[in-house]
Amino acid sequence: MATKLVDLVYWRRMSTTGVVFTGLVISLASLFQLSAVTVLSHICLGVMSVTFILRLCYKLLELLRWNPGVHPFQSYLDHDSSLTDKETVMLVEEVVLLFAFAFTEIKRLIFIESMIDSIKFIVLLYLLSYVGVLTSGLTLVITAVIVVFSLPLFYKKQQMRIRRIVRAVKAFVKRIKSMCLGLYNSMKPAPAHAHAPAAAPTPASASKQKAKSK
Repeated sequence: MATKLVDLVYWRRMSTTGVVFTGLVISLASLFQLSAVTVLSHICLGVMSVTFILRLCYKLLELLRWNPGVHPFQSYLDHDSSLTDKETVMLVEEVVLLFAFAFTEIKRLIFIESMIDSIKFIVLLYLLSYVGVLTSGLTLVITAVIVVFSLPLFYKKQQMRIRRIVRAVKAFVKRIKSMCLGLYNSMKPAPAHAHAPAAAPTPASASKQKAKSK
């Protein structure tokens, strides 16, 4: 499944990716005017109109003895898409672990286990409230689909140029950081020198002082 998704995202099969990308964008855009049930019904009706016509044509050719009785979608019918018991258990475990992790993280953020993480979460929620006012969730989903199908291909085509830009940005940030650090070190007051403790008198000097006092 992961390999198929990577092939779709990187447009390794142009026809398949084009059909999937166009279908996703059109279906999501249709949800602006129609309900999800209506869009799903129309998609199924559109697909079945094509498959039914092809099946009818093959049946007529079979009646005319021009077709040996081959089903046009036999390969799809023979494909076993069922899950084994082990695969089902693994899939359920992954879903349960994902929900448990999400619930634990949200509980940790809401009940302020870490001040820094909760502040970040508050800022994110505040920004999302503005995003919700300016746009809808469906628009964000359509934008995400377009970005997912566009950015990997753009990076693949412009990989060397993007790497040069990233290296230049990293060098610039490093230079700015070193300049700020040098400025901070130059403005920082020098530490006060501690007074050296007085040297203890030696026995000879002590005897001389006693003789002078006498």
